[in-house]
Amino acid sequence: MKAKTKKKSDKPGVLLMTRRTMKYVFLTAWKEKKLIFLLYFLKFIAGALGELKLLLLPKLLIDEVVALSDGAALEMHLNNAIFYIGLTLGAEFLSRTLMNVANSSLSYYSVYLDRILNYSLSEKSMSMDFQHTEDPKVLDQQTKAKDGISWYSEGITGMLGALYDVIYNIALMFASVTLFIFYCPLILPVQLIGMGLITYFNYRSQKIATGAFMKLGKLNRLFGYYLYEVASQKYGKDARLYDSSDMMSRRADEFGQKSVDVFRDRAQGECKYDYRSNIVNAFRDGISYFYMGYKTLQGALSLGDLTMCISAASRLYQSLLGIVKALRGLTEKCSYAYQFLVYLDYPDALSKGNTPVKDGEHEIVFENVSFKYPRAEEYVLKNVNIRIKSGEHLSIVGLNGAGKTTFIKLLCRLYDVSEGRILIDGVDIKEYSAEEYRKLFAVVFQDFQLFAFSLKDNVAMGDPEAESDNSKVEEALKLSGLYEDAEKLDNGLDTLLFKSFDEHGTELSGGQRQKAAISRALYRNAPIVILDEPTAALDPLAEYDIYKKFDTLVGGKSAIYISHRLSSCKFCDHIAVFSDKTIKEYGTHEELVNREDGLYAEMFAAQSKYYVDATA
Repeated sequence: MKAKTKKKSDKPGVLLMTRRTMKYVFLTAWKEKKLIFLLYFLKFIAGALGELKLLLLPKLLIDEVVALSDGAALEMHLNNAIFYIGLTLGAEFLSRTLMNVANSSLSYYSVYLDRILNYSLSEKSMSMDFQHTEDPKVLDQQTKAKDGISWYSEGITGMLGALYDVIYNIALMFASVTLFIFYCPLILPVQLIGMGLITYFNYRSQKIATGAFMKLGKLNRLFGYYLYEVASQKYGKDARLYDSSDMMSRRADEFGQKSVDVFRDRAQGECKYDYRSNIVNAFRDGISYFYMGYKTLQGALSLGDLTMCISAASRLYQSLLGIVKALRGLTEKCSYAYQFLVYLDYPDALSKGNTPVKDGEHEIVFENVSFKYPRAEEYVLKNVNIRIKSGEHLSIVGLNGAGKTTFIKLLCRLYDVSEGRILIDGVDIKEYSAEEYRKLFAVVFQDFQLFAFSLKDNVAMGDPEAESDNSKVEEALKLSGLYEDAEKLDNGLDTLLFKSFDEHGTELSGGQRQKAAISRALYRNAPIVILDEPTAALDPLAEYDIYKKFDTLVGGKSAIYISHRLSSCKFCDHIAVFSDKTIKEYGTHEELVNREDGLYAEMFAAQSKYYVDATA
């Protein structure tokens, strides 16, 4: 008889998630702000002084007062009472002072450490393989990471605070138990049985809360998209001209209601366990106070002892409940924050090599390349073969959806081919160092982005040389035709784009934005230039000016030029016509335009009647 094999879940358990998360929290806090651990120690001392004031000093003071009322010597007991009052006031003052210092400093460090976590999150988002940025599962994980490390877990200080609560309440429990061992030992079993039941109820309640969080990742992303993203400035014209605000609001309400439903189900699930905990507490308190009152009436406890035991019973309950809640809070927070670690450790989509890229000429070869996007069933490209020599200018044309931009994404290794291989200088591009390989390309995609930085920063894109030398930026702007417009800006190259952070920021026209993107590609001075519809937003004169300067723009570099305007193909050495998921035609402009029944000839003829030769 075969033994049954137990299938293991890929999801780690709560204890493992807590251990891994707290390890990361400790290492980060120790690296960034070691002083934070001293602050928690001060907080512990402050709490201990407060407990001394509540547990021991009232008993001593009451015993002195009772002794006086029973006719004891006035001088000695009065001096003792005054001393205990002074000690109480001193403990209260020192406790509050230390607690205020610790809490105010922890508030500052909380903001600082949250910023460190956000840096890590942003760095991961910007450095992870591009393929992940179009994967809904990764985007959902990003939302879980962002929410889990912020308001769900309250960041590093939130988790350290939960661990502090566990340690503090354990110390308080031992102090209370020690008192009961000497005064009311029979109370301990009642307290422990009660807290055992409450611990179980809290565990069940925590599972409900964690399950709700896991459901909220995608819902929060959708809700945030409809409520915040579509309300951003870039969608303003479309939202108004198509009166879409009501539709967007309905969608936001829809996903908002789904989020509310998750919270409602969580509240209903937790509520029944809260009721059970309250019933257990009622019985625990009743039995404990009856026992202590009975011992006092029997003379086994003094009035001061009774006061101390009542406080100790309350503190024992609070400490046991505090341990349970703190452990629950700690594991919950770590479970939420663990999603941040999952995101940081998200595996690469592409394998990385370490072969350096050689200087000099670069030949590009596609060998039987086929590709389909992840989670897609249909191929976008099939059996693509092409050789692009160093210094060659290649134009890529074809109908929408023919795979032209996908071809560029594969060459730039934003995705890996599904079949076949891409070679540069005879080496499979998978073997190259990713950082060095990217330096081969200067790319302007059709959906390029400019940032709310200065014009100079948008062109130089992080080049430290640009901070002290504007000449390279100016040269790139002159080549693209944007320099004269840049000179007219209030702060020249330092003018901020858009008004996101500066009301005096400039809003570039569509054509100016495209020229700025071309300037960025030229500034990079990479050996391979890729332009995907670089003149789509330019007027005919500006477009023709770009065409005239094409050789100057790219010089002797290799260039790949995607355009729907076939007149631009005249400026390239060869043309690749994409159709039916592959390269259907290849040749010079003259060869293809004169090919009978050729796709390029048909497309060129259809467009030519709308254009007048700009050189006429």
